[in-house]
This record gives sequence, C-alpha cells and structure tokens, in this order.
Amino acid sequence: MIRLDGVTKVFQTGVFGRSAFTAVSGVSFAVEQGEIVSLIGESGSGKTTVGRMVLRLTQATGGTITVDGRDVATFGRSDLHAYYGSVQGIFQDPFSSYNPVFKVDRVLGMIRANYLPRLSDAEWKRKVRDALEAVSLEQADVLGKYPHQLSGGQLQRLLIARALLLDIRFLVADEVISMLDASTRVDVLNLLSDLKARGLGILFITHDLSLGNYVSERTMILQRGRVVELGPTEKVFGDPRHPYTQSLLASVPQLHVKWQARERDARTAWESADGDGTAELVEVSDGHLVALEPS
Repeated sequence: MIRLDGVTKVFQTGVFGRSAFTAVSGVSFAVEQGEIVSLIGESGSGKTTVGRMVLRLTQATGGTITVDGRDVATFGRSDLHAYYGSVQGIFQDPFSSYNPVFKVDRVLGMIRANYLPRLSDAEWKRKVRDALEAVSLEQADVLGKYPHQLSGGQLQRLLIARALLLDIRFLVADEVISMLDASTRVDVLNLLSDLKARGLGILFITHDLSLGNYVSERTMILQRGRVVELGPTEKVFGDPRHPYTQSLLASVPQLHVKWQARERDARTAWESADGDGTAELVEVSDGHLVALEPS
C-alpha cells in the first residue's frame, strides 16, 4: 500500500525565495494493489505535484508518504533504487519521456542494465516480448525504431511496457491519455483496467471527470491543493456533496442539453458555496470525506 498522510508542498517564489506558494495542503489518501484511484482537479489544482511527490521527483514539505509502512523520504540511494523497481510513473507527453537519439531497444535495455543485469539474453527477449504483448504492441512495429518514428499512442504504451519489465506494483499515471486521439484513449484505458486486474495499484491523475468515472473504484476531487471530496466513485459522481464537485459535474457538456443551460447550472452550483468555496474536511456516515464547513 502507498499512503499519504497530511502531505503538503510549499514552493518558494519571488526574488530570493522570499514569498511562498502552497501548492498542496494536507492531502491524505491510500492506494492499494489491485485498485485504481482517480485524482481529479482542474489545471493548477496541484494534482501533478501530488504525483511527483509520490514518485519522489519532488520532495514533500510536510506530512509523510509511505510504501508498506516505510517513509519514502528516508530512503537512501539503494532503497530508492528498489522503490523505483516497484513504483513507476508515466506522464502526459510521451515524446518528452524519451531521448530522441535512443532507439526503443536501448530505452528498454536500460531497464535490464539497471535492474536485471543477471538475466540471460533468452530470458530478456522473452520478457520484452511478454511486456510488449501485454500492451498490444508488435515487436516488429517498435523495436529498432526512434521515438519520432512512432505515434503518441505507441510511445505511451511503450512507457507502460517499460514499467511492466520491472514487475512493478504501483503506477502513477499523470494525464496519460490527454494527448491521444479518441480511439487510442479507449485502448489505453482498457489496458489500465487489465493491469489493475493483474494486481497493479494505479493513481490515475486527470482533469477529465468522465475518464475518472470510467476507470476508478475511488475518486478524489482536488481544489487549490486540498482534497474537498473523497469516496467511492459511484458516490462522488452520483451524489456529490461539495459545491465545487457539483459545479465540475454541472460543467460537463451533454449532447441532449444546450450549453447555455449547462453553464447556468454550473454557475448556480458554484455560487452556492461560501466565499471561495474552500472548507474544512468533515467525515460523514456513508464514507464520504466532504468539505462543508467554511474555513
């Protein structure tokens, strides 16, 4: 299990870092193996920062992030190496995740060099074949190719295959399909569901409510760095309690309703919140964590 308890991130800003900006404030949740948890928020809500802290690409200012009860912040070089053998991330722009002068074979080979040096050539070839088959890629279509010779969908699947070579247990998927076309999106979403069925725990970060509703068992709504709603996905989407969640759902376009009517409903839901809509988290009996009391 990966657990976040009261995780906060403050960035120093301004000249000589004299000012501070709180990007994430008191975020707490857990991701179990074999489940997908969606983290949903608009641009600038802090969701990518949360993902980067889980991967320890960004150091948390406060709170703790633990894996199987061990504090990730205390990991030295060897522990961190082992951590990345079980926890990996894939990101929004697959093209930026590759060195353009490296062919796919070398990208995958770096996994072997760093984590599986004792594997024989035959075992490595079998492992590569299985990983590519798991993401519905043909070896002939990708091996020996440069990143610019592949589509965005192929590159995104390769990132997942690269993670599978490590037999990882947790995956941070940050806006992984926002740059893909509609047909490829469905394939990648179904792939994530297949990985969940194989026991992988996935933190699915997105700004798209429909995608979070489609893939996840639990959903968090993040507003200005704070979790304002957390619960089973069907409850968050079917019976939202926080005005911000209600306004997000009211903003989703529907084919049978004119945009002007949806826009009016969204504005009404948002204006029903006190002040700027921020509030303290309170727990209610049905398992929701909702923010109803003004801070």
